[in-house]
Amino acid sequence: MVSSKIMSLLRLFQARLSYRIVLWIFASIVGIEFIVLIPSYYLEQQRQLEKLEIDSNASIRAITSLANNNMYSQSFKKKVTAIAKDSPALTGLALYGNDGTLIASYGEVPELIFSKLDVDKVTRRLSEDRTHYDIAWSVNKSNERYFLVGRHDASQVRKELQHFIVRIAGIVLLISAFVTSVMMVVLGITVIHPILRLRDDLRRAGEALSHDCLDCKFYSLHAQRQDELGEVMQAFKEMFERVSKEIHERKIASENLNLEKSKSEKLLLNILPKPIAEQLKEKQGNIAQEFPEVTILFADIVGFTQLSSSISAEALVNLLNQIFSSFDRLTEKHNLEKIKTIGDSYMVAGGLPLPQPNHAEAIAEMALDMQAEIGQFQKQYDMKLNIRIGINTGPVVAGVIGTKKFIYDLWGDAVNIASRMESHGIPGCIQVTKDTYHLLSDRYQFQERGRVGIKGKGVMQAYLLIGRKF
Repeated sequence: MVSSKIMSLLRLFQARLSYRIVLWIFASIVGIEFIVLIPSYYLEQQRQLEKLEIDSNASIRAITSLANNNMYSQSFKKKVTAIAKDSPALTGLALYGNDGTLIASYGEVPELIFSKLDVDKVTRRLSEDRTHYDIAWSVNKSNERYFLVGRHDASQVRKELQHFIVRIAGIVLLISAFVTSVMMVVLGITVIHPILRLRDDLRRAGEALSHDCLDCKFYSLHAQRQDELGEVMQAFKEMFERVSKEIHERKIASENLNLEKSKSEKLLLNILPKPIAEQLKEKQGNIAQEFPEVTILFADIVGFTQLSSSISAEALVNLLNQIFSSFDRLTEKHNLEKIKTIGDSYMVAGGLPLPQPNHAEAIAEMALDMQAEIGQFQKQYDMKLNIRIGINTGPVVAGVIGTKKFIYDLWGDAVNIASRMESHGIPGCIQVTKDTYHLLSDRYQFQERGRVGIKGKGVMQAYLLIGRKF
């Protein structure tokens, strides 16, 4: 448990935001300490130099007392030199007269020369390499005025300043490391960790929304904070709820749209063949196509008009609906295309809108099954129902014309002849033309009806389809 918390804490320092916070805090503290260090450095330097000056003050007081004793000038010069030699603080000395003449010197010659002295106060000068420190005093003897310039070894001051900088820098680094560490722990708990949790919540929210998982548990949705980060989490909560709601509403709208689209597609396919419907959706205008050979079937329910006078209109329509619905199922069974119904007449074709090599056989099977269906209805309702069917094979033009109430229809002489085969046929029989007979004679049984007078066509050879050959 403890190790997991330690690992969690260490992971906070791996965040990119943590790096930036550490850098800025560390740089800020170092910058502040550096600003403080500059005046501290010069104050420490001044303190060390004042210590040197204090150490040499005893020698200067001895020289001043000599001047007050009215010692002869020559003896004064020698005594000054002797005092300078005995002083551990002085490494060199120069004695100038009031006119700037160098009267006496000892050890290292000070760089602070007479021309750079301020005759009214003590003059001080630190060498550029900070290894020597020169101080100039004025000494009055009788009516004469002398200027005493003492040279001090400041190398120890330089070392002390270096040690001072190292000590301060070490303290600065320790303080910076401690403050940044504490700040990172505090920020990690109060800021970094919640931000990382919010980041994870955003990623999970994206995955949840893409998978329609709207009931998810997020840290940010339940965290209570009274600060700016809490406001961000509240904004995330509001955004997620709003997006979830909109996605849910759009999903319902999309489902409803797809449902309505499916209904529209189904309705359209009930009116038009699928290939024709696809063409009609892609382009506007007339759609027409020539088919060199198709087989057309017309069927008419015999006696339906007389039946309408013996039953109610509702029962009549219900019966017709059941009969034609059974015919529709047969068209799907034999892969045929229902063209239309007119009153109690039913029209179907084989070989369009997609070519079908066995279109004549499929129509023949359809006709025989239609007779069987009518037989079933006769037994079920105890009615005298019969059907008359006409079939012809030939070229046609098929398509959709107009702009309203679309219907897929056929045109051509082959259509007219098929209609005449039905209207001039025999109730309960399937009458076909010679063209259809030649396509089916090797697989089906026929009875030659002979030459039949067809309105608008004259005399034509016709055959009656009896059944299948076994």
